[in-house]
Amino acid sequence: MLQVNMFSSADKVQGQGVGSAYLELIQLLRKYHSDSIDLSINNYSKTALSHYHTIDLPFYFSTFFRKRFGRRIGYVHFLPSTLKGSIHLPRAIENTFYKYVISFYKRMDHLVVVNPIFIEELKKYGIAENKITYIPNFVAKKDFYAYSSDRKKALREAKGISTEQFVVFGAGQVQERKGVYDFVKLAEEMPDVQFIWAGGFSFGKITDGYEKFKKIMGQPPKNLQFTGIIQRDEMRDYYNMADLFLLPSYEELFPMCILESFASNTPVMLRDLPLYEPVLQGYYLPCADRSDMKHSIDLLKNDQHMYSELKQQAVKGNHYYSEERLAALWLEFYQKQQQESELFQKEN
Repeated sequence: MLQVNMFSSADKVQGQGVGSAYLELIQLLRKYHSDSIDLSINNYSKTALSHYHTIDLPFYFSTFFRKRFGRRIGYVHFLPSTLKGSIHLPRAIENTFYKYVISFYKRMDHLVVVNPIFIEELKKYGIAENKITYIPNFVAKKDFYAYSSDRKKALREAKGISTEQFVVFGAGQVQERKGVYDFVKLAEEMPDVQFIWAGGFSFGKITDGYEKFKKIMGQPPKNLQFTGIIQRDEMRDYYNMADLFLLPSYEELFPMCILESFASNTPVMLRDLPLYEPVLQGYYLPCADRSDMKHSIDLLKNDQHMYSELKQQAVKGNHYYSEERLAALWLEFYQKQQQESELFQKEN
């Protein structure tokens, strides 16, 4: 049986995609591979494989005890380039932290990225390509799924939203990188559309743009609602109430919220970024800027054929990133890492 110990604190802070991805993987392995993977969490006993989801300092120290913690696998949920638009730190602290992030990744025997476009960036830091594997994110069918028309109607009525109103939903931490300001401006420019954003300040006052967004959230446009950080069950409700999921981010890896929207059969609109093309092309509507987003929302509101086509793209995206396919990929990956771990033990 494979021995895998997860090192993670990703679920301690709500509203982070890292936490969602971590919990989804734990759930997946227990559902499909409980008979072939002996899974433990934050266990400092001897193990064959250690899978690091977060970069906590105690976890970093553990990487120096190779014989005890076995083969070291790192999950790359962020890079310095993605952190720069998320948190605001004094320059000296920022530079030290970014060096620590890369140092942590270099301590790993193998890395897993959720988007293949970041393999090249890791190579720039001197990490060999043969030490990096791409495995995409996914969501469980039992957690995110499409509701019936009647249930959607009832939810809207409970929230005081007309069944005739076009609803645009966005999700993520409230910060500059997520394009929240464009979301707010769209609400101002489109008073006949209901906009809803789920998420808050997971990083507190060091969140980039904290003061500006705190003021906006206190006095948003009448047709814009900020829900704050909410539980996943309620997130599922909002995906299903929405006519369109919009994520105007400027920088991402592979947002869980996109997959959650696919699973709810809700059409997706994203800023037109190269990083989405390798993993999502054909499943969403790309828009160059806020003006393009506004124009496209107007089209989707009034063109039922265009809307239906985009909805079908979301359905296809959900099928491609099914938990069954990802369960097989993870088992194959861990089996290969186990073989490498056994080889290391024989040689040492």
